[in-house]
Amino acid sequence: MNFSECFKLSGQLCKFSPDGKYLASGVQYRLVVRSTNTLQILQLFTCLDQIQHIEWSSDSLFILCAMYKRGIVQVWSLEQPGWHCKIDEGSAGLVASCWSPDGRHILNTTEFHLRITVWSLCTKSVSYIKYPKACQQAIAFTKDGRYMALAERRDCKDYVSLFVCNDWQLLRHFDTETQDIAGIEWAPNGCVLAVWDTCLEYKILLYSLDGRLLSTYCAYEWSLGIKSVSWSPSSQFLAIGSYDEKVRILNHVTWKKISEFEHPITVASPKTVVYKETEKSPVVKMDKLPFPPSKKAASSLFSTKSKYNIPNAVWIWDMQKMKLFVVLEQLCPVQLFQWDPCRSRLAVCTANSRIYLWSPAGCVSVQVPVEGDFQVVSLCWHSSGDSMALMSKENFCMCYLEREAEEVK
Repeated sequence: MNFSECFKLSGQLCKFSPDGKYLASGVQYRLVVRSTNTLQILQLFTCLDQIQHIEWSSDSLFILCAMYKRGIVQVWSLEQPGWHCKIDEGSAGLVASCWSPDGRHILNTTEFHLRITVWSLCTKSVSYIKYPKACQQAIAFTKDGRYMALAERRDCKDYVSLFVCNDWQLLRHFDTETQDIAGIEWAPNGCVLAVWDTCLEYKILLYSLDGRLLSTYCAYEWSLGIKSVSWSPSSQFLAIGSYDEKVRILNHVTWKKISEFEHPITVASPKTVVYKETEKSPVVKMDKLPFPPSKKAASSLFSTKSKYNIPNAVWIWDMQKMKLFVVLEQLCPVQLFQWDPCRSRLAVCTANSRIYLWSPAGCVSVQVPVEGDFQVVSLCWHSSGDSMALMSKENFCMCYLEREAEEVK
């Protein structure tokens, strides 16, 4: 495992391009585009204000920078650095901005969620979509980019509208059996839309592309309900994280619960591996320690090394056996974990100077060897899974992994 030098960063704005060739980072009002392979600066763009959000187009040719405080979005081209686009929402304000799947339209959500403005980079036309819902996840695109689902709130009632992304024409519009939609999410195959209710009521609804209600699931009543929802890549399973600290798995045939994963205080199964992070201080013979101690000796005396013991926490389940497989027990609260996009490998960060990697072969803890206080609070994988960007509050560095690293125990 190798690491690059540190580079400046603001607001953890660091993203790889979809094709994996570029790495964009925001440094206050500057957008820096680097080569992923060499980390050399390819383009440097100056925005009108401090950047609060960056996002690549699907073909990696454009990148948008949103400045919510100013209500402005600027778009930059990698092929034509002299070309640029500025979108000013004016008095309507701006709270969110994203690309459409074709990479040629930008969807801006105005303040108070009064409307969504769809801007075309090709025709310079503008379309308006009214009544977007102010919720956790109001917009969802199918994986193939053909359709968009939008959660709406009209006359104190929830609705979902389905649009065709080619021309933004309305395909379907139907009301939902919810009190207050919290989010929507398409299955990866684009056939089913999951709609879940506010956390005050446990309810998740499954709709087909033509707006038919396929099924409704409720695990319990009179308590806080759904916290998070995630589809499996195959669309065969829907995982529902709940406030009772359980994960329920629904199948795509009957939409009934087929398994329930708990997070017990004690792991009783002898087949479950628990990796517990411990700190190990080096042994120093005090009678041989010079006084005053040298800089090297003093450093070794007070330093600690991190390792894994096999005898709180990231829980990993085996979805084929529907059983708990591994628990990673950390010393510090887990900030973020992300799967390698290509392999069964998980990266974990806990806001300290280490990065943790788990694979079925084992688990490792690696010190990030950079100068100064570099605490890893976020990370993102390269599309190849061979590297990742590690982010602290003010810097980022690249971590390069050898393919053999996943075999280490």
